[in-house]
Amino acid sequence: MAKKYSSKINKIRSFALSLIFIGFIIMYVGIFFQKQPILMTLFMLLGLLAIIGSTVVYFWIGMLSTKAVQVICPNCDKATKVLGRVDMCMHCREPLTLDPELEGKEFDENYNRKRNK
Repeated sequence: MAKKYSSKINKIRSFALSLIFIGFIIMYVGIFFQKQPILMTLFMLLGLLAIIGSTVVYFWIGMLSTKAVQVICPNCDKATKVLGRVDMCMHCREPLTLDPELEGKEFDENYNRKRNK
């Protein structure tokens, strides 16, 4: 079965978006404990922490995105950003690399790990 890959930047953005929804769900659960103010406050604070965590992740990926190398995808001719030694095109999921040693090799996200350098 083929493994489904996606751009690292898009994965992190999806995680941050899911943190927002998780935070709202946690806060919504807190509404069911209106008669127990301490428990309701706890759920509200946990939800708020998830939303603040999402903000931190969005800020971090924004800073990381400014350092990413922007390239034109050879498959779809659209601009995309490459993080690490290998990455996928954000638009067409074409495997991309800036490392001449990896050109022509099978795509593997493990090439980005430090021990594989």
